[in-house]
Amino acid sequence: MDIKEEMELLRKGVEEMVSEEELFEKLEKSRRKGRPLKVKAGFDPTAPDLHLGHTVLIQKLKQFQDLGHQVIFLIGDFTGLIGDPTGRTETRRALTPQEIQENASTYKEQVFKILDPEKTVVAFNSEWLSALGAEGMMELAAKYTVARMLERDDFKHRFKEGIPVYIHEFLYPLLQGYDSVALEADVELGGTDQRFNLLVARDIQREYGQEPQVVMMLPILEGLDGVHKMSKSMGNYVGITEPPSEMFGKLMSISDELMWRYYELLSDLPPAEIRARRERVAKGELHPKRAKMDLAKEIVARFHDEEAAQNAEEEFERVFKDRHLPSEMPEFTIVSEKEAVWLPRVLTAIRFAHSTSEAIRAIQQGGVRWDGKRITDKDREIPCDKGEHVLKYGKKRFAKIRFDVRKGGQNKEA
Repeated sequence: MDIKEEMELLRKGVEEMVSEEELFEKLEKSRRKGRPLKVKAGFDPTAPDLHLGHTVLIQKLKQFQDLGHQVIFLIGDFTGLIGDPTGRTETRRALTPQEIQENASTYKEQVFKILDPEKTVVAFNSEWLSALGAEGMMELAAKYTVARMLERDDFKHRFKEGIPVYIHEFLYPLLQGYDSVALEADVELGGTDQRFNLLVARDIQREYGQEPQVVMMLPILEGLDGVHKMSKSMGNYVGITEPPSEMFGKLMSISDELMWRYYELLSDLPPAEIRARRERVAKGELHPKRAKMDLAKEIVARFHDEEAAQNAEEEFERVFKDRHLPSEMPEFTIVSEKEAVWLPRVLTAIRFAHSTSEAIRAIQQGGVRWDGKRITDKDREIPCDKGEHVLKYGKKRFAKIRFDVRKGGQNKEA
């Protein structure tokens, strides 16, 4: 692959780059000197699991890795103690050291579903940020002005509205920039919402006498609803550790138009192949459903394997085309002191919904069926009889539910 082809691949899915000319020069120099580029992406371990939205960056790291460059998966165990103020209308709650360590350990496990563990450097920024000390922190803080910080939209908004902006929040972009200094990064990847932080890092590198990194900003992946950012709190996500059939079904629920966005940001196919598929769909030579199934299979195979992807496709066809129940469903026993249980509580007890508000939203939108009957009343209570019931959540999740009424006992499940 020549450098122009390399540039086309690396440009795929990137919304903004600072700058393409600099990246081309760095790639040329890399080949000339036989030194791979150091490519960094940082992740504060703010939640225990990764979803497809996170993998947009990780997939781009994988492209650099496949091209022979040095990939650094940076876990912000120090910066996570501060909390990234990006996009916040109030101060973010800082995580505890225990939360940081627990989440970081799961990140390390999950990221190697994409990256090659033998070729990936996993770094923790506490290694150099803890060692800065008061003197080093003062030196770093002296390299940026308050006026420049207040150019940041979220800080500007909060300052104007009289919402407190704390000094430690000013430190966050400086510390992220110092990460690039410590790692001598040639390239840093981040979401478009990280633009301010990423550009500050270029300034900080210059201040420390380094050549500034190339910044590649990737778009924020929309969730399954095609409107909001993919997020667990919105219930519109696909987790990378979800079962194959669940992952496949969720991906088949996206709109035909959103499918091409997912192709661009998540697929390993070359840009020319994606354009060709889109043209075939437009001409009626390829059915949109088939194109979507191919995408779903590719993603399921990435996080599981080819056999699991094939089985998920067959199960999807059997359940949704032939209107059968799945051959296998998770089974749950709900323990209750009462004769009836509030339906949203059932959904949260079996972890189909991550919060009561998510459960209520799904019910009101017609996404919940109990024994085949759609329920839209958020106040509906389910009788705790001795039978077995089938719960359907959304378009693809099923469960068998039984009740165990223990009067006077402790209610553990619902």
